[in-house]
Amino acid sequence: MGRNEAVCGPGRVQPMLDCPIKKAFVSPMSVSMLRAVLLFPLFCLALLSAPFSARAAMEIQVIGGAANKIAVAMVPFQAAPGQPSPALTQIAGDDLNRSGQFRLVDVGGAQQPVMPAQVDYGVWRGKGADALVIGQVTAQPGGRLEIRFYLLDVLKQTQLAAYSYTITAGQWRATAHQIADLIYAKLTGIPGAFSTRIAYVQKQGRRYELRVADADGQNPRTVMRSNESVISPMFSPDGNQIVYVSFEDRKPVIYVQSLKDGHRRKIAAFKGSNSAPAWTPDGRRLAVVLTRDGASQIYMINADGGGLTRLTRGSNIDTEPVFSPDGQTLYFTSDRGGSPQIYRMAASGGEAKRVTFNGSYNVSPAISPDGRYLAYISRDGGRFSVTLQELASGQTRVLTDTARDESPSFAPNGQAVLYATVQGAQGILGTVSLDGKTHARLSESGVDAREPVWGP
Repeated sequence: MGRNEAVCGPGRVQPMLDCPIKKAFVSPMSVSMLRAVLLFPLFCLALLSAPFSARAAMEIQVIGGAANKIAVAMVPFQAAPGQPSPALTQIAGDDLNRSGQFRLVDVGGAQQPVMPAQVDYGVWRGKGADALVIGQVTAQPGGRLEIRFYLLDVLKQTQLAAYSYTITAGQWRATAHQIADLIYAKLTGIPGAFSTRIAYVQKQGRRYELRVADADGQNPRTVMRSNESVISPMFSPDGNQIVYVSFEDRKPVIYVQSLKDGHRRKIAAFKGSNSAPAWTPDGRRLAVVLTRDGASQIYMINADGGGLTRLTRGSNIDTEPVFSPDGQTLYFTSDRGGSPQIYRMAASGGEAKRVTFNGSYNVSPAISPDGRYLAYISRDGGRFSVTLQELASGQTRVLTDTARDESPSFAPNGQAVLYATVQGAQGILGTVSLDGKTHARLSESGVDAREPVWGP
């Protein structure tokens, strides 16, 4: 949850039964965790209130993994004495480990080759390695670095790939993620997603921050700050802009902001609430949820704020729109059947068909990049969990073992789902593989993080 939230009345939090929204959807967060009042037509809830620290990055905890992991030995890239030696293999190895599909082989006590001709494959077979990564870092004029690395198949004793980069000193972390992507792709046949970004919201004191970070939670930067709530971020398809909902005008207003120069513009500030923005795959328009005509309904609007058209009609709550990868179908949450469920309809409007049938509470749809899967938040008793549904068969499985999950978002390669949850009294981010076997939790001491979304 979290893309279209509501609580009752500015400046105060009321018990759930007193909420003036008759068809409110129950939050996974307890009343004691509620904070920062938001006025939306869907959920009577709020964000966590613990203060945020100013630390720069998150710690990662990986739990579980695939039954048969690919064993990779990553020899630290060699640098000449006195030359900079950035932790490229450490970062790339952490990326691979976080995916749950790899096991890093201890390289201590073995030869430290730089070139393929120097490799004794028998040594690495003895260590149980399936693949070997070697390389070197060389200083170049102007403070630049040349990075050469090789990926070798230990069992077949062959070279799988060789790459060279010339970078500035400030690009080494991004390069490490690219190296991990290349290794991942060569060994699994699936593109990596380690070079991508995530966005999330945190709060420090009375101040909200919208942050963009690397996919591992490192290298964060603040996109905007406000003394009022910020929710529902979503990257544009090209990754150059981000849309979000801000309450700085004492009401929910939708903004689009450039990630290059910080310029932003209001695209929806109509009477009532303006919420739950979702880009079309071509980036030209957005689906938004407005109450300008009374009920919470879905509209389409141009990225410049013009061309408003209404898609859904009725007295029910329709919210949390998201497009299929081809842009032809719109998925959304609605209580039109009596309880919150996920529906789909043509992106141009028309008849809505119900998609989720297990249980009485299913919200916050996210569609995988290949269009095969639907991730959403389902309630079972008092637990709110990330659930995966195969759209063709309708088969479902719960992916998480936590109880207060919200805001699912697929990785660009479709192999994991990012979400927010609560661990102890702290809001944290997590990722889970599609088989539910690998969990990675991103957290920072004293920091609550919410509203995550994975970028392209």
